[in-house]
Amino acid sequence: MNIHEWVQTFLQQLKAVPLLEWIGVGFGVAEVLLARANKIALYPCGIIAVVISTYIFFDAGLYAESALNLYYFIMSIYGWWWWVKRKDHAAPPISRATKRDWITTIAIVVAAFVLLYTVLVNFTDSTVPLADSWVSATAWAGMWLLAKRKIENWILLNISNAFAIPLLLYKGLPLYAALTLFLFIIAVLGYIDWNKTLKQTKHATAVE
Repeated sequence: MNIHEWVQTFLQQLKAVPLLEWIGVGFGVAEVLLARANKIALYPCGIIAVVISTYIFFDAGLYAESALNLYYFIMSIYGWWWWVKRKDHAAPPISRATKRDWITTIAIVVAAFVLLYTVLVNFTDSTVPLADSWVSATAWAGMWLLAKRKIENWILLNISNAFAIPLLLYKGLPLYAALTLFLFIIAVLGYIDWNKTLKQTKHATAVE
């Protein structure tokens, strides 16, 4: 399929998008923008987006993605609570992944992939168990690195995003594919911003 055919297919899918998907993606975009602006409203927007997305992904047969969104829901509740209770505490410093971090990251990807693939193949009617498992496994690893404030989290998250875009288009979810492309761009910018911060910190330490 050439680029013109891809565009035509995308536009046709876009015309058939139900209102619920528009609402879910709208709140997803709001969450990302509020996160970049460092506003606490990102959490209620994220919770609404996740609840809607969980239902839509499950209905589309993307069971691993649906389970991933349940994790996002839990982390949104936790993040909201953490912000309110400990908003005066400084965030952990940004750093690069160590050899031990990479071993853990690879272990998360492998274990999550094997577990999800096994469950999807044996206990669901998933038509895309391989892709669904891979997208979710790499996202899990990326979120673990993000929690530890490791710059490499953006790399893992974008590996997940890169595979998720065609998967979402294949499953007839063009708006979520567009949202994932938006998240891909945000992740690239995030990596650039964090890399600048690391260099500035290293320079400041050297000067001292």
